[in-house]
Amino acid sequence: MSFMAAKKLAVMRDNSIEELEAQLAELKAGLSREKAIIASGTRAEKPSKIRNARRQIARVLTIIREKKTKRSGVIAGHG
Repeated sequence: MSFMAAKKLAVMRDNSIEELEAQLAELKAGLSREKAIIASGTRAEKPSKIRNARRQIARVLTIIREKKTKRSGVIAGHG
């Protein structure tokens, strides 16, 4: 992972759960738009946008899950 990616993750971890959930909704809407473009038969401008959006969604979900488990004091897999 590059320095910039690590820095971006650190900034994301500073956000509240509500902010992360809002970002998640935006990412999911963007992914839905990209999939609709492809489903309509139009070629995607950048095919990698879908893969990157899915990865970003996974990152946000991971951070949300980390924050929720920290808040509840439960260790993942042991609660």
